Amino acid sequence: MATRNLKRLLQSHSGPMPLWLWMGLRMSALAIGAVIAVAAGMWAYFHLQDRVILGRVPPAAREEILRLREHPKGNEDRLWSLVQQHYSIEQFIPGLANPDWLMVGALVACEVPFLVLFGVLASRNLSRQFGQVASSARRVAGGDFRVRAKVQGTPPREMVELTEDFNDMTAKLAQYDRELSESGAMLAHELRTPLNAAMGRVQGMLDDVFPCDATQLALVHRQLKQINRLVGDLRLLSLARAGQLHLEHEVFSLSDLVRERLAWLELAMDETDVRPTVILEGELTVHGDRDRVGQVVLVLMENVLRHAAEGGVLEVRAVTGDAAVELTVADRGPGVAEDDLPLLLDRFWRADRSRSRDSGGSGLGLAIAEAICRAHGGSLTVSRREGGGLRATVTLLRKTEASRRSSE
Repeated sequence: MATRNLKRLLQSHSGPMPLWLWMGLRMSALAIGAVIAVAAGMWAYFHLQDRVILGRVPPAAREEILRLREHPKGNEDRLWSLVQQHYSIEQFIPGLANPDWLMVGALVACEVPFLVLFGVLASRNLSRQFGQVASSARRVAGGDFRVRAKVQGTPPREMVELTEDFNDMTAKLAQYDRELSESGAMLAHELRTPLNAAMGRVQGMLDDVFPCDATQLALVHRQLKQINRLVGDLRLLSLARAGQLHLEHEVFSLSDLVRERLAWLELAMDETDVRPTVILEGELTVHGDRDRVGQVVLVLMENVLRHAAEGGVLEVRAVTGDAAVELTVADRGPGVAEDDLPLLLDRFWRADRSRSRDSGGSGLGLAIAEAICRAHGGSLTVSRREGGGLRATVTLLRKTEASRRSSE
């Protein structure tokens, strides 16, 4: 029964063990091993001691003792008489005077070094994992955000999760460091271009180079709208990353939202000869801000039309799981290099730095989409597709899971 219960317990914790089970099994193994070792030692001691005593007994008496041991019932008096003649009385007196206790103490003393050694070996994976994370943390503190901690051996689940969370943290720090080093110049460029265009147009009207009419003012207004949109996008991104993005939570159908955003892009798809393939499976009920999630869907689809239209493919697929809904948007465009995948979610990053804002966007779309997903407790990842193209995967909590987490 105990074996079956232990088997069920191990099966219920697939993957790395939780810390309590990891430690409990190792301490139990050490304790059981110690008990077995003492018992085996005492058995060997009694067996050897008996052989030594019997070796001193006359042959006739020894044979009689061995015969009576096999059938002690009815022969107790004779057996006790022989034992009294040839065995030491100290062996039958309880208390510390009994030499058997000395043997128990000796066995325990001999086992202590082995228990310490095996205890250290049993906890080595835990110690090595702590050391790996600590060493990586020191390198991060020194400014090396590229470092990643590795899982050493088979540590408990909590240490595996700590290592993964640490790596996620360093990845985000590396991303923010890249953005900080590059975004100043990029931001100045993104703002200066439309601002100079607007100022030049206004100056031209003041100098009578351009007529001061609605057409010229519309051109100025267009440049100012670009500046306003860029500032708004930066503010949204900053709020989302600071955890201060206001979300209007509601329960909505992701299927309806996807079809709605596809309808918005119908004209653009016709112009680019892109034919969408849409597969929506299961009850795609999501708990979140419908407009913000719609913004994520629109960003992903527009990226395909803007950067991968030559592939002629826009694949949209949504499936539901136990706790989350997964939405993928894929294309057959040129994709990006493997080394550039981690950069796709950076602010202002473009695969082709020569693209203009009109053809390539500001480079904030995916960063905003990823920040919105995180604000919903979900995620956005981008990966390369076999055969060419990219796949963007959005994970959002279902209604039941979101309600459970909010109640916690």
